[in-house]
Amino acid sequence: MANTTLVLGGTGKTGRRVAERLADRGVGVRVGSRAAAIPFDWNEQSTWKAAVADVSAAYIAFVPDIGVPGAADAVGAFAETAVASGVRRLVLLSGRGAPEALNAEERMRTVAEQAGAEWTVVRSSWFAQNFSEAFLVEPLLAGELALPLGDAKEPFIDAEDIADVAVAALTEDGHAGEVYDVTGPRLMSFGEAVAAIATAAGREIGYVSVPMDDYAAAAVTEGGLDAETVAFMTFLFAEILDGRNAHLSDGVQRALGRAPRDFTEFARRAAATGAWSTDS
Repeated sequence: MANTTLVLGGTGKTGRRVAERLADRGVGVRVGSRAAAIPFDWNEQSTWKAAVADVSAAYIAFVPDIGVPGAADAVGAFAETAVASGVRRLVLLSGRGAPEALNAEERMRTVAEQAGAEWTVVRSSWFAQNFSEAFLVEPLLAGELALPLGDAKEPFIDAEDIADVAVAALTEDGHAGEVYDVTGPRLMSFGEAVAAIATAAGREIGYVSVPMDDYAAAAVTEGGLDAETVAFMTFLFAEILDGRNAHLSDGVQRALGRAPRDFTEFARRAAATGAWSTDS
């Protein structure tokens, strides 16, 4: 069997880390992205067959987010293409609290079991790295993060932990048929997260809760974001980050035999790289 693993979203927050870890273990890696040597595009199903050719395992990260409408159909169709090509192990990055994500899990699970392939779900909460590698960076650099979230709390998960769990499932026995609901070790509001970032960065950074309509308008007029991006962001805030995920799970402990990384550890690491530094 080919010892190559396809990593979809292989240049993203979790995929990049998964690909690096697999390479360190001597596993052949094929990065699945539109710019890859063998391109993969979720919106172009004609690219899928070549991407899964001679691949034994696949890490499935749906773009832009597995919670958006249509994600389940796409994941199910990809799983069918993968197992038909001989992929024997599927690891899906899913999302907590999103009905479409649960549908995607079921679609992948059904396809894999019918084909006699192994499957694992890594069901993730909000990435800590969204504060350091995504659209939240600019307002943090400016000194104030305004979001339409109130005091809702999240069990922020470090993308390093997600990658560790995914790689274990991709390369080791004993993870087939498991759903690993991965969270950080504690609940935090976005205000508490910003305070931890400010401490790590050695800067004053504030947090303010704003109405959804005001946030969306400011994202366009002041943030310069396009309407599609703003619609996606408001979808996440309204549908996912409403407090429904304010509980902890033991997925990291079950998969790796250790506790998950704390948000303050993430903040220290990110601050050390200059993620929120205003120094020129």
